[in-house]
Parts: sequence; structure tokens; C-alpha cells
Amino acid sequence: MRYKFSTLVVALAAVNAAACDKLLSVDNPGRVPAETLADPALMPALEAGALQQFQCGWEQYVVTAGTLSGEYWVSNGFIDSHPWEWRGIAEIKANPGGCATTRGQTFMGFYTPLQQARFQLEDLGKRAAAFTDAQLPNRTRIQAEAAAYAGYTYVLLGEGMCDMTIDNGPKISRADVFKLAEQRFTEALGFAGTSTDTALVNLRNMAYVGRARERLDAGNLAGAAADAALVPAGYVRVAEYTEGGAVSRENRLYNMTIRNDFLSVAPAYRGLTLENGQPDPRVRVVQPTPPRAGNDNVTPMWQQQKFIAQAGGTPLPIASYAEAQLILAEATGGQAGLAAINRVRALSNIPAITTLPADFQSLIIEERRRQLFSEGQRYGDMLRFNIPFQSGTNRKGQTYSTLTCVPLPDVETRNNPNLGS
Repeated sequence: MRYKFSTLVVALAAVNAAACDKLLSVDNPGRVPAETLADPALMPALEAGALQQFQCGWEQYVVTAGTLSGEYWVSNGFIDSHPWEWRGIAEIKANPGGCATTRGQTFMGFYTPLQQARFQLEDLGKRAAAFTDAQLPNRTRIQAEAAAYAGYTYVLLGEGMCDMTIDNGPKISRADVFKLAEQRFTEALGFAGTSTDTALVNLRNMAYVGRARERLDAGNLAGAAADAALVPAGYVRVAEYTEGGAVSRENRLYNMTIRNDFLSVAPAYRGLTLENGQPDPRVRVVQPTPPRAGNDNVTPMWQQQKFIAQAGGTPLPIASYAEAQLILAEATGGQAGLAAINRVRALSNIPAITTLPADFQSLIIEERRRQLFSEGQRYGDMLRFNIPFQSGTNRKGQTYSTLTCVPLPDVETRNNPNLGS
């Protein structure tokens, strides 16, 4: 399926033109004929549209992956939502996802929004390359940005999909997708270079975290450790959302877990404690008072408290120092790995682990499960470490399927001439 458009529709109605420090600060140009896109004056709109699409794809992945991995139970009964919990194969193939336009929508899926974001970001980079620095003063930053964000689309599609296809091409493996991700992150690092410009420094760190994550996925532990070690303390890159205005600009995780009771935190993430018996501050979960069921009138509601500070405008992390340190811990192991884990624990004022456990892999899996809760990471970890998925029947009597990774959706297999189905 080729995600190309004869005209560009950039949905920017919710952008606050007065907030000039925001990624998506640009006036809404409405529809732009394709033949006029060679004008460098339109690049801010193209940039904003690509980032908007990425942030939609990012939240869709976080919500969907959180459900597939058992971080969340579906607490509504709609057919476009609850099969993602019990991993209904036919239903998942029929729902490639999209971007929410109302708060009451329950659909999941990440394939379409991430593919659209990938195409727009790569198109953005190509268009920027066609201009000179005089025509487009921020050209290098836009190229670094487009490459870094495109790299993340490949990472998520590589982690979540069983196999992939790009722009109507043949089926490719997850390993091939990770190679494409590495190419994009390396390109971003090349554009950022050794610049001390704040925007380029931040994009360079984003690319280091992204490439470290991809290298971990690909089994390149030495490369993952090298990149992760370069990320400075305190670094975080977020996907930005805005409360009110256009729903497409709101944090959908907040809307589904807090605003609408569509998703409930699963039992494995409720009441987690530290070694000393104190509540684990990394997995903040509460039961509403008085207790209630979700919209399905069956599932007890438990709500995440990690991403609620600005309601629907709460940002979601894309790349961070904490994640980089956990990658470093896994890639190095031993006392060096334990030291990296303890640096992450210190961020939440959690006591250090003083003794290196015999089963270090189990420790890193658990530390990642807690630190990266609700960040779209657990699903990839389950596939990477071969952690068993839920089986049997759930509280609603629905039977879990054997599906683990997500198959190509029907819209792709039926329309891509290279797939023959």
C-alpha cells in the first residue's frame, strides 16, 4: 500500500501560533496543491504535518502495544478495541489503525498512521535536500529531524509487525526493517554532526537512543552500548499533545485510560512494590473511589497515573536517558550493567541494588517492565525475550489466540501487487 497523496492536507487547526517554542507551531495552510510544494516557504507546514502524523502514530502504538502486551485490559466492548486484548487474528488484520477525531472512538492499530508518518517524513527529507541553505535556513535541522523521526517509525514497525512492506514493495523481514531504521538514524547523526546548536544536539541524542534501541533489537549489543553511553543525563524527547481543540492533537492514552474508562491497568501492574515493601513510584496506578467497572460493566477500573499531569496535553516520551541506560545495562551486563540500572533507579529515588543477581536477564526484564510502563516498550520486549503471552480465556470468556507479532493488515495484502493475496 503506497501512502502518497496528490494533495497535502495538513491538520494543524489545534496548533497554538503563539507558542513559538513548540514543534508544531505554524499557521494552518489548508489544502496545498502538489505542484506548489517546491516552494521553500511551505516547508514549515510540511514539517508540522509530518510531525503531527508521527505523534498520532506514536500514541497509537503506545495504546495498542500496551494492550497486546497485557499492560492494559480493554474495559469497553467495542469490536474495534477488545480483540486487541485477546489478539483476534482476523479482527486485527481488518483494523490497521488511524488517528482519532473524537474522544469517544475506541479503535486501535498502528500500521496505517506509522506508515503515513514514515512516508511524510521521508518525503520531507527529500524536499529539504532539494533546497539550498539560503532558500531554507533551517535545512540541516529539518533533514536531521526527518531522518530521526523516520528512524523511529521503522523501529516501531519492525518491533510490532511480523513482517513488513514499504511503498508497495515486496515483503521484507523485521531484520530488514531494523536495517532501514539504522540507516535513518545514521543519516540523522550525520546531519547533526558535532553542532552545538540546541535543536541539533537534541536530535543527535534522539538518534543515539533510537539507534541503540534498534541495535538492541537487531542483536548488535556492542553497537547498542556504544550509542547508549553517549546520551547525557537528563535527556528526554517527547511527543507533544494539546488539551482541547482538535482531538487529533490530544494524548489518546490519557483519553482512553482516564477520561473514558476504555482501558484498565491489568493486575500485573497494580500495587507493585520495591524490595523494601514501599510502593514503586515508576508504576503509579490507582483504583477510582468508589470502585467501578469500565464501559463493559465487567472489567474493574484501575487507572494509570504516569501520564496525567496536563490531561490530554500530557506529553509521551519518545527517547530518554533512562531508556538509554537500560539499553546500556542489557548490552553490557555484569557490574557495569548493574551500575546503569542503579543510575535509572536513582532517577526515581529508588534504593540501589547492591548485589549482582545470578539471573541478570530477569532483572533487566523486570526493570524495563517497570521503568518503561505505558511507553510502548513491553510489547517489543516480550517478542525479543520470548516472554509468554496471555493464554486461555479472559474475564469476559474471550479466548486468547496464538498471535504474538502483528500480521500485515488486509488493506495491505489485498492492494499490494507484490504480496499476491
